This record gives sequence, structure tokens and C-alpha cells, in this order.
Amino acid sequence: MAKLAPSDLAQVLSKMPSQDFSTDVLVGFETSDDAGVFRLNNNLALVQTVDFFTPIADEPEIYGRIAAVNSLNDVYAMGGVPISALSIVCYPQKGDWEVLGEIIRGGQNALNEENVVVLGGHSVDDQEIKFGYAVTGTIDPKKIVKNSGAKAGDLLVLTKPIGTGVISTGIKFEKVSKKTKEAALKTMTTSAREASKIMQEIGANGCTDITGFGLLGHTYEMAKASNVTLKIESEKISLLPDVLNLIEQKMLTRGDKNNRTYVGDTVKFKNEISKEMQSALFDPQTAGGLLISLEAEKAEHFVSKVADAKIIGRVESYKEFLIEVE
Repeated sequence: MAKLAPSDLAQVLSKMPSQDFSTDVLVGFETSDDAGVFRLNNNLALVQTVDFFTPIADEPEIYGRIAAVNSLNDVYAMGGVPISALSIVCYPQKGDWEVLGEIIRGGQNALNEENVVVLGGHSVDDQEIKFGYAVTGTIDPKKIVKNSGAKAGDLLVLTKPIGTGVISTGIKFEKVSKKTKEAALKTMTTSAREASKIMQEIGANGCTDITGFGLLGHTYEMAKASNVTLKIESEKISLLPDVLNLIEQKMLTRGDKNNRTYVGDTVKFKNEISKEMQSALFDPQTAGGLLISLEAEKAEHFVSKVADAKIIGRVESYKEFLIEVE
């Protein structure tokens, strides 16, 4: 199941009535941030998000675990600490109940490992399986990390390799090796908890997690919200195994086209950036990494502490394009 095209969704949300009756809404849907934030008092706010999708792995337990990690990531991207979750289950009434049990168990185990408790949930009879969570976390209102905080002079850090969308498509067509599949599953089941914790400790200017809109879709949102130009150094981006080869074989998702439309002409590619690499940058991710904007010294410290984290670019004052890919 692909996300709705971001350009279409943006048109709908732009027509929603204002909700300015509450001064305690610190982050709402208007900003394209990863989660909403509602202030309870001067020292405590709630971080809330929801995410669910169709099976991303053949193994039910792994699917449930990925769904949990993916849902938690939105809270971690804001610098919050998740505390509770409600499950969302769409499953056929005549389906195999053992399979559903494994999905739910996988998700609950992943959440419990993060000290997040499942309080309940909701289910519907649906021929297409879908699973995920609504997650609530807490945060100090003064320490919210938004996607609008990137500053000229910052470096950009990405905490995971990309390519899960392409690989997931390849798996469906039996084009993926065992090694490549295992690498994709490993990255999708890796929590962002430690990266978020270190981000908060050293102080980040901005952050977003890379999911359905792809690296460039979420980079676009950060650049637009921050009113800066983000320069991406493509050779520094880690790709999962065989990603470019699978793209050559047309193992692309619908999100490739949708994300290109969303970013539009706000991105400039250098001529030497291959079409395959461009597709990798637009590829929708599941439980992807955090894209963090940090002062230079902090960025170097961060990558020394977080496995797989790489500096992939820099932030400059806004020029002609929101994104430049070198």
C-alpha cells in the first residue's frame, strides 16, 4: 500500500479550517512535521503520531516489528520519548488467526523493548491486511526538534542507508538475494531510539525521519520549512545492497513518480547524477533513518556515536533551489 500522493494530500490539507483556538498546539499538521505536539504544562507536552501499512515482509512477526519501529520513528524524530501505543488492525475475518497473532506479537515485542506499552487498539474486517500503531510520547516543550530548524552552516546527517522501497518491490518479483533482503529487514527493524537520544543530548537544530516521501521528499519539506537550500552529496549516501541494479530492472514503486511530482522543480541535479541514483533518492522508505541538521562539530560527534550515521550534505542560505544534489 502506497501513501497518497503528497502533492494531492497537500492540496486537501491546505483547505482545512484553522485550529488556532488552542495555544497549546505547539506542532500541528500544517507544518509537515513528523508528529503533532500538544502542551500540557510549561514542562511537559505530548507527542502524537499514527502510521500503518500493508505487509512489508513475508514473515508475520517481522512485519509487526517493522510496523512498530516505523510508528515509533515519528516520535523519535521530534526528540520525544514514546510511552504508549494503540494498535490498528485490518484483517480478513476468514484469515489465519495464527498469522495475525504473530503480527501483533512482533509489534508488541518491538514496542515493549522500547519501554512502550500497548494499551489496546481497533480492528476491522478487511481483505487487505494493514497494521500499525498510534503512538503517544512525551517531550519538554522547550526541546522539540522540528523540521523547520535547519540553519545555514549546519551539516546534514542521515542515520540509515536507503533503498527499502525498491528492495520490497524486488522481493515481490523474486529478484532479490537473501543477503539483500536480510540487509533491508535489518535496517527496517533498527530503532531510532539511540540516535534520537544522542540528538537531544548534543542539541540538533532540525530533524525529520525518512519514510514514504523518500529522502528528497522529506528533504524538500525540511528545506521549505527552514527557508534554506539543502545540498546533498550523493556519493556520501549509503545505499542498501543491489539497489541501483534493482532500479535498472524497473523495480520501482508508485511513490517514485508521486515523490518526483511533490518535489517538482525545487531540486537541481548535477548532470553526472545517474537516473538510477535519482530514483534511489526518491524511493519511498519504511522505518527509514533520521535526517538531522546539526552544527558542524556536533555532526562529527554524532556520527562517531551512532552506527551507520553519515554526513551527507550541508545547509546553505536559500538561493534558487530548495535542494541541490551534487
